[in-house]
Amino acid sequence: MPAPRTVILNALYLAPGASGGPETYLRGLAPALAREFPGLGITVATTRSGARALRAAGWADFATLREFPCEDGERARRQWAEQILLPRAARAAHAELVHSLASIAPVLAGTRSVVTVHDVTFLVRPTFGRLTTWGMGLLVGAAARHADGLITSTVAAREEICSVLRVSPSAFTVVPLGHEPTHRVEPIAERELRDRYGLGESRVVLCVAAIRPHKNQGLLIEAAGQLAPDVTVLLAGHTEPYELELRGLARERGLQERIRFAGYVSDEELEGLWRLCSCAAFPTLGEGFGIPVLEALARGVPVACSGIPVLREVGGELPHYFDPHDPTSAAKAILAALVDTRTAREGPEHAARFTWAAAARGTHEAYEHAIAGPLR
Repeated sequence: MPAPRTVILNALYLAPGASGGPETYLRGLAPALAREFPGLGITVATTRSGARALRAAGWADFATLREFPCEDGERARRQWAEQILLPRAARAAHAELVHSLASIAPVLAGTRSVVTVHDVTFLVRPTFGRLTTWGMGLLVGAAARHADGLITSTVAAREEICSVLRVSPSAFTVVPLGHEPTHRVEPIAERELRDRYGLGESRVVLCVAAIRPHKNQGLLIEAAGQLAPDVTVLLAGHTEPYELELRGLARERGLQERIRFAGYVSDEELEGLWRLCSCAAFPTLGEGFGIPVLEALARGVPVACSGIPVLREVGGELPHYFDPHDPTSAAKAILAALVDTRTAREGPEHAARFTWAAAARGTHEAYEHAIAGPLR
């Protein structure tokens, strides 16, 4: 099967520090591709701020960074760059393949096209406004139908994507993600973090997720009233308008002193929070993979999470699963996680099965299939 010699990674969505899972995907996958396939020429097509951040991180050592005149929030300029400038650049560079990493891709890529469709959560659950949802649905659907190959990270995600977008499962290569941090950091000390977030000496239930409706943090607030008074729920993630609703709910339930909003946290803060928390909780209604579940297990942190198929696929038997629509079910799972001793022994071994090196090899296999197949 022919192996690609050159690939352009489409990262025109990159807003450093705000892109969430797709940024983690880029930062884990691209260096792993360079390590696993040293003969592969990698170009990263990205935004102005993305190019600055990647240069500062030393990416010019293993990839060509191509800066385009747009930012993720500049919708018209991004679409112009993605649909017009990127295919033009691919043809000029004689690239064999464009791999779009965040579900949206040029309809006519100028060469072979592989698209990673992480999930279609935004199409089936409240996430964005109606206009944004409609527009993204058109773009993701077009990208999936025109691609020479598709990638997603779990079988559960593939099944939902195929059902919603009406594409064939045979078009997909399922490539589980890695979880290893892309660089080592020194965690902020526990005492400093407890003082910073007003945690006192409480046991901390940590939820790492963007503050969005489908992440369902409201369930944790409802469940907190059924937990012991010395338990505090800390929500760490990029702040969005849904936070106002969550703060109002905490006040209504008289739990404002037991719910903490950390907002976006640095890598150093997050590493410290993993160390101080008693367990992690993820009440999400929909995911493509769920890297924070693996991040917790890798550190031996007990997990309580939604019993949705994708998290069961990733977490296996270790998490304490609950009904994401039932606060009592969530409270019982959190109580079980708070006294869990098994995860400290078995969590790191389970998480070690998911590596970026393996993700790079699976991705390269998808490239080979796309190049070998008929041009779409």
